[in-house]
Amino acid sequence: MERELLLECQRSDRNAQRKVYEKMAGRLYSVCRRYLKNDEDIEEVLADTFYKIFTKIGQLQNPDTFEAWARKITVNECLQKLRSNKALFISLEENHIDTPESSTESLSLEQDILNLLNFLPEGCRAIFNLFAIEGYPHKEIATMLSISEGTSKSQLNFARKKLQELLVNQNI
Repeated sequence: MERELLLECQRSDRNAQRKVYEKMAGRLYSVCRRYLKNDEDIEEVLADTFYKIFTKIGQLQNPDTFEAWARKITVNECLQKLRSNKALFISLEENHIDTPESSTESLSLEQDILNLLNFLPEGCRAIFNLFAIEGYPHKEIATMLSISEGTSKSQLNFARKKLQELLVNQNI
């Protein structure tokens, strides 16, 4: 992100904010999509994310870290939304998981896997994203979600198992 553009955002320049939004909205939407299924929730989180970015941008010490900082805000907003839904974690005995219908479209393996994340329960999906995609350790995930490290590990293992089953069922 251009340093001058970020400085203009710090001065609450609406044109600069619009440019930052246009550059970042697609990337941050993709982050939201990995955590949330509902389009209304995604739009709400994205709006909250940009509000927080533009109101807290003065706290950004190094403009070179803007994208990582914005991504972290997005992840935190997604987790906050999941916590407010109160359906974050599933019982490991729960066996019912929606499965995708076969698709004739040929997508990349990465996109196929990301699409399959939508068929995981919210808690498993959040932990899988935090661990496997964002790179957070279990200890930090446990702190972020107010759970034990063991719960984080078991939810990750459950998510991996279900993803493997979904991949086999889809012949991916």
